[in-house]
Amino acid sequence: MPHARERLTIASEPLSSSDAQVLIGRLNAELTVRYPDPDDRHFELTEAQVGDGSGVFLVARSGGEPVACGALRRVDEVTGEVKRMYVLPGARRGGVGRRLLAELERQARLMDIRRLVLETGERQSEAIRLYEVAGFARIPCFGEYEGSPMSVCMEKALD
Repeated sequence: MPHARERLTIASEPLSSSDAQVLIGRLNAELTVRYPDPDDRHFELTEAQVGDGSGVFLVARSGGEPVACGALRRVDEVTGEVKRMYVLPGARRGGVGRRLLAELERQARLMDIRRLVLETGERQSEAIRLYEVAGFARIPCFGEYEGSPMSVCMEKALD
């Protein structure tokens, strides 16, 4: 896993890439353990949502090895949704999540997105802390997350 001296790179990759699929598989497995009830899990993300100007899927690598991923999908003309944020357990607490989120925000600005929203779960206190430190605030749940008792929805206005 990453060491302070290893360079972290973050780049766009196809959602279908093997490294992306491995990271998403690890994310899904972890969320399934935390949220055994299928009604409490929201795994959907399609290639169309993160391609051709609609969004982006990023993979972070440390020492060339994939350690994290995250996606941004356009919701409407000014709003983007952060999705599928995940950092491998051995790479956590080293700033990888912060750097990945900052790059997703940079990509959003390039797409003229002025507001970011996201959904996380109440059993993911570390994710909630990351988003709060990054300037996200809780909002009523939206879209597919409305009425989901385990969902925590947040937003951030981009300058």
